[in-house]
Parts: sequence; structure tokens; C-alpha cells
Amino acid sequence: MVVTVAMAEAFTLSQRKTFNTLADFRFHAVHRAERGQNGSSRNCTGRKGEDCFVPVPLGTLVSDAETGEKIGDLTRSGETLLVAKGGFHGLGNTRFKSSINRAPQKATKGTPGEHRFLKLELTLIADVGLLGMPNAGKSSLIRAVSSATPKVADYPFTTLYPNLGVVRVDDLRSFVIADIPGVIEGAAEGAGLGVQFLKHLSRTGLLLHLIDVAPYESQDTPAQAAQKIIREVEKWSDELANKPRWLVFNKIDRVLDEELDEHCQAIIDELGWTGPVFKIAAINSTGTQALMFAIMSFLEEQRRQHEQN
Repeated sequence: MVVTVAMAEAFTLSQRKTFNTLADFRFHAVHRAERGQNGSSRNCTGRKGEDCFVPVPLGTLVSDAETGEKIGDLTRSGETLLVAKGGFHGLGNTRFKSSINRAPQKATKGTPGEHRFLKLELTLIADVGLLGMPNAGKSSLIRAVSSATPKVADYPFTTLYPNLGVVRVDDLRSFVIADIPGVIEGAAEGAGLGVQFLKHLSRTGLLLHLIDVAPYESQDTPAQAAQKIIREVEKWSDELANKPRWLVFNKIDRVLDEELDEHCQAIIDELGWTGPVFKIAAINSTGTQALMFAIMSFLEEQRRQHEQN
């Protein structure tokens, strides 16, 4: 994206309107603020150019494409960000008039406005992010607990773009959950789709690592598949790897009740996991309500701690 400012006061990115993507900038990459008018006779000053406001989606990260400098981050509805300033207006000869120079022959030209190349990146704003191998049941979970309707099928890579869902635990409390395409081994080096969207989990307060307890046609055990996800997240970002993370065993309906606890404990032992663990079957909502209430309590505690600090 290129922005050009002539004599306008400013060129500003805003969140005054809501757009879902940054796709519009692919076809309209150059934006210019209005040029200010020239001064005229009878001591008249030229009119200022109108500021240029460009709507962007909530969660847009803005940086200078040439220097890499981070300019700002639009994270609140209605927020604006000044990305380029207009030039200073020229001064007419009247401004140089004095008691000893009643008719000055001096004037200055206006300075040009800023011209910048910007890089716009969209990072979703969600409270909870879902991690897991393709076909782990992330889309099924978000459909079960929210009104989001991502594609669900019995083959991997059905999710090709991020999905957001609002989970309402009661009339007054809710949170946003994000589902991204499944991450595979080698994602940090560019394999698969998930690595393109891992950045969307950077704003989340909690990660749910979904594990298919009875995967079809997989050479990896559930623990081995989970370890691959953990390694890719660690390669991608230390910050993301250090976020609070819970294990969620999904598709428990495929395991006999009398074998379930032992089966899940074997996965926990193989991973050396000591954090929170939940067992669900997203396809029929088994265990999802208890999980959502636990998440809400965790997020509320996070907020209280943040306010105290």
C-alpha cells in the first residue's frame, strides 16, 4: 500500500467502518489525501486539503514497508492512526511585514507532504485460539459452542482460512474463540497452511490444543502428533509457545468408556503433561459446556490480574 499526502493535514487509517479483510487494498493500493489550495489575492490563505481516512479491519498492524518500523496497531473500534503528515503551508509576503519593511518581497513555498509505503497485516483479535493437527476437530468445536459455521468434513484441511466464533456462557458473559487451519510438521518452514495463520493466535490469552484421541489412518500416535504441533509453535514464536495452553482430548466418543481414562492418561504420560486436561466430543457437544465455563473463569481471572497490575 502506498500513501501520499500533499497539503492535507494528515493521512489516517481508521477503524470507523468495519471490513472483514484487507483484500480491497490489493486492487486499490495507492491512496492520496487532498492537496491544499494555493493562496490568492487580497491576503487570502489557501484552503487546507481534506484529511484522508482509510478504513481497515480491527486488528490491523501497520508498519513501514521500507524500514520495517512499526507505526501502530488498531485494536479498538473507532480508533485512528496517523500514518503520514501533510506538508506545512507556504507563507505570503504579509507574514514578513514589519515596521521597517512595509512591502516585503519575500514569500515561501509550502513543503510537500509525506509519501510512505505501508505494510498492513491483519491479526485476529480473539480470547482463545485453537491449535491442532488437520482433522483434530477444531471446526467441529467452534460450531458446537458458537454460531460460527466453518466447513466440517471427514478429511483434513477443510479449514482454509481463520474463523471466529463468539461463545456466550450466559446473558452477560462471552468470549471470542479463533480457529485456524491445521498445523503440520514443517509448518514453520512453510509447509501446509497453518503457519500462515499462527500469528492470529498471538493476541489470544489461552490456547486450546486439540488432540484426536482415535485418529484414522495416522502413522503417529496422538502424543506424537501433539509433540509435532508443540515443536512447530516453538519454532514460530517463543511468545506463542509460552502462552497458557490446555490439552483438550477430542472425539472421546470413539473410545470405549471403560478404556477412556487409561487411554488419555497414556497420552498425558507420554507428553509429560502437567497442565489442565479436558475430554470432549465436539460432534455431539459432550463436555463442551464444562470446558467453556472453565475458559470463561480463566479469562475473567486474567482480566482481574491485569487490572490489579
